[in-house]
Amino acid sequence: MATHWKTSPEMFVLILRRHGLDPDAVDDVARAWSAFQEFVQVPIDGIEPAEGDGDGFIVQWGRWSWNNNRPALVFSRQFAVNDAGDHAEEFWQPQHWSVELVLFFADDPAWADLGDMTWTDSMGFDFDPIGHERAGALTRIATFIETLPQVSAMWRAIPVGSALGLERAD
Repeated sequence: MATHWKTSPEMFVLILRRHGLDPDAVDDVARAWSAFQEFVQVPIDGIEPAEGDGDGFIVQWGRWSWNNNRPALVFSRQFAVNDAGDHAEEFWQPQHWSVELVLFFADDPAWADLGDMTWTDSMGFDFDPIGHERAGALTRIATFIETLPQVSAMWRAIPVGSALGLERAD
């Protein structure tokens, strides 16, 4: 059953709760990942199709100024919203919005240099269509993360906080 992009955070909350998680106090990364995998397979109304980069997801990790440089993992689903704005405008473009689950961690020697990593701090956006192609992309991400000592250590750690929100991404 499809849900509208504006109510998609509420859908993610329902999925997290089915997985035994409180969106404001996630305490298990593996269960949060399972919930995210389920969430990114839910059809969304009011967006461009995945093949037009209208529905994608990204996994990010690092330290950012917006979260006081705390170590974090972020599971995001991004939409190109086609039911917002005035389509009659000459230069109308879809708006981009993201549903993000941010998991915060205490400092730990295992990921002390997380902010200094020289390679990418994310997997990059994936726009595979919902279904087996998207499931394959999620499996590839999890497999890749196991090759990253700092990130896989965070994956096995207990978050000290979390936040779920819908934010404008463009």
